[in-house]
Amino acid sequence: MTQDAQKPAETADPPAYYEDAKGRMIPARLVKATDLLEDQLVRELLERAESLAATLAAFKAGVFNDVGAFLAILADQYDAKRGGKKGNLTFTSFDGKLKVQVAVADHLTFGPELQVAKQLIDECIGEWGKDANDNIRVLVDHAFRVDKEGQVSRESVFALRRVSIADARWARAMEAIADSIRVAGTKTYVRFYHRDTPESSWRSVTLDLANA
Repeated sequence: MTQDAQKPAETADPPAYYEDAKGRMIPARLVKATDLLEDQLVRELLERAESLAATLAAFKAGVFNDVGAFLAILADQYDAKRGGKKGNLTFTSFDGKLKVQVAVADHLTFGPELQVAKQLIDECIGEWGKDANDNIRVLVDHAFRVDKEGQVSRESVFALRRVSIADARWARAMEAIADSIRVAGTKTYVRFYHRDTPESSWRSVTLDLANA
């Protein structure tokens, strides 16, 4: 063993001061040991989380690059595109036990026409009075109730369009809802599945920390 190898590992001296959340420099002797342990825990976990996030980002980019390369090969060989509506794709292993899905989802918002629709619907219900179906009232109230972000329920608004009522104002309200729909953007998702046999149910490979 060399002389250098026999030297003990050098460790950094602990800081004399620690900066608190208000920017004040607190002498180390006044900082509780548990606070220092908590600080160390948070910093170590954040370092690992950021490293994992970078790995996942690189993995996702690699997935889309590989999918794009495969589609390019198909295009060269068959002079045709592969994919469903909005570019949704499904790839399956030869034995039918592994599956990768690439899905494109629209992020929808509603324009000012939605308020016009609400006014027309309110007129309908007000005129129908006691004859109005209670289920319709509940559906309308739920559809236009805003969440904590101030957004209405997209699914509930769409549910109104599936209700067929022979009233001209209702029909105009449904047309206003359709005209109010805006595509604010799209997001691409990739999901992975596996199963034991070709007859088994698919099980997803969890990459979501909350569901891992």
